[in-house]
Amino acid sequence: MSRIVAIQMDPIEPIDINADSTFVLGLEAQKRGYRLYHYLPRDLSFREGKVIAHARPLTLKREVGNHYALGTTEELDLSTTDVVLMRQDPPFDMAYITATHILEHIHPKTLVVNDPVSVRNAPEKLLVTHFPDLMPPTLITSNQKDVIAFREEHKDIIVKPLYGNGGAGVFHLTPGDENLTALMEMFTEFYREPVIVQKFLPEVRQGDKRIILVDGEPVGAINRIPKEGEARSNMHVGGKAVKSSLTAREQEICSKIGPTLKNQGLIFVGIDVIGDYLTEINVTSPTGLQEINRYDDTCLEALIWDAIDARLC
Repeated sequence: MSRIVAIQMDPIEPIDINADSTFVLGLEAQKRGYRLYHYLPRDLSFREGKVIAHARPLTLKREVGNHYALGTTEELDLSTTDVVLMRQDPPFDMAYITATHILEHIHPKTLVVNDPVSVRNAPEKLLVTHFPDLMPPTLITSNQKDVIAFREEHKDIIVKPLYGNGGAGVFHLTPGDENLTALMEMFTEFYREPVIVQKFLPEVRQGDKRIILVDGEPVGAINRIPKEGEARSNMHVGGKAVKSSLTAREQEICSKIGPTLKNQGLIFVGIDVIGDYLTEINVTSPTGLQEINRYDDTCLEALIWDAIDARLC
């Protein structure tokens, strides 16, 4: 019998099939003869000891405007599937955390990618703090005085939500910027969590590099150049993707974090590097596969499935 892969993700209807990493992961699984199911995070339930998803059979094809077909909803016992891809977008909030707790009940009998326990323990901006020699000067706090003192020391700073994503809520503050106090008041009003503050790295003008690691090994990279007048390099805010390879420093970063990622069952990871510094380790729903594939004429999703298959043998 063919293996069953359940994909936990956001709605599949509006995705960009030329950019979405989950789409090509699904295509590769389908190419290998696996049966696909799709369900939304809200369709996941824990009931009387079982992990249930109200899922629909899924077929994918690379055709704009006709990239998916969904069958009739079934009550799928996820313990009977082979793989669950946890691929919904952040934010990394209590709903996300709850999903990891539920999926923990079936892993590793059903392989959850990435390991739900490790995902829960490794939000993007916190896992990197375990590698202090690789990261830029960083402060995580809710204390306004600490933020003011940090700016006095480092001058230009970046302030952003600790559990944010996609460049949302990221602010670049210069030494003379008068908005720091108001900004901290706003963060306090809208977020219960601390903020993360980092020394601004002017090297971001030359790009914020996304490096993909599979089972702890770097397999490809792409540089994202922010548009003029913008400190954020995220694609959806105007960042431009350009072909890239790894520097000696980036190889060093990967070699230092790789064993930890592999040991924690983090099969598919995307890290962000600016200049000589590691800024984020993305484990929840990393992206960048298709951009790297186009520039490097490769198929990173196949490498990810090779790593998954090796665990299923």
